[in-house]
Amino acid sequence: MEIGVINSLKDGGKCFDHVSQFGLKVCQLCSWDPSLATRAVAETVLAESAKSGVRVCAVWGGFPGPAKWNFPEGPSTLGLVPPEFRAERIAALKKWADFASWIKAPAVITHCGFIPENPGDPLFPGVVEAIREVAAYCKTKGVGFWFETGQETPVTLLRVIERVGTGNLGINLDPANLILYGKANPIDALEVFGKYVTNIHVKDGLYPTDGDHLGKEVKVGEGRVRFPEFMGRLKAIGFAGELIIEREIHGDQQTKDIRETVENLRRWMN
Repeated sequence: MEIGVINSLKDGGKCFDHVSQFGLKVCQLCSWDPSLATRAVAETVLAESAKSGVRVCAVWGGFPGPAKWNFPEGPSTLGLVPPEFRAERIAALKKWADFASWIKAPAVITHCGFIPENPGDPLFPGVVEAIREVAAYCKTKGVGFWFETGQETPVTLLRVIERVGTGNLGINLDPANLILYGKANPIDALEVFGKYVTNIHVKDGLYPTDGDHLGKEVKVGEGRVRFPEFMGRLKAIGFAGELIIEREIHGDQQTKDIRETVENLRRWMN
């Protein structure tokens, strides 16, 4: 397991200082702007990666249109679930697949949205087909398509992976998201889909306390993930992927928390 950090794609691809300041050599490259998924930006990323020695373990690709991170509006705005946004979001994710192939990253990651838990839901077949289209395109580019957990239950995600069946699917497990959305205990979730987990978002959080808003993200070690136990379970199932720190605040406190998390992870990994 190698420790890394989320890193924003910006400034024409010159973006690895954020990673290097922590003495780390791996990141997920993240952007919500598909217009950056060009060969020119890719060439800059490759050059900057070589210069800094930072490896991109995946491209986190966002999508156009509304995105409401709450319970009342999330199901109708996030990911590939809302039919009215699917076509443009499929196109955006294909651009990210191209970009990932150009920078030699192994996969594209995104949130697919509030995938219906009921396989008989009228929305379910269309979501599966949309994911299959994106995953199949990724496969033609030699990259994987990985789901970031959060809006769906573990068994729903397992069902989708089985239904899509393209062979290049994986899970970017964000244990905090399973808690923030009230979907599962992340340690137990590994029993459901552990064999598909390729990446981890190192993030922590608290369960929701009302029916409209997500739970609160907190510093790693102060939430309900139970990281020492979670890390032990990852080792037990043979996980060998990257541990990508994500702290959803800004400024000096974010930097301080990331540094502390790096040290804690090194201790928990032993």
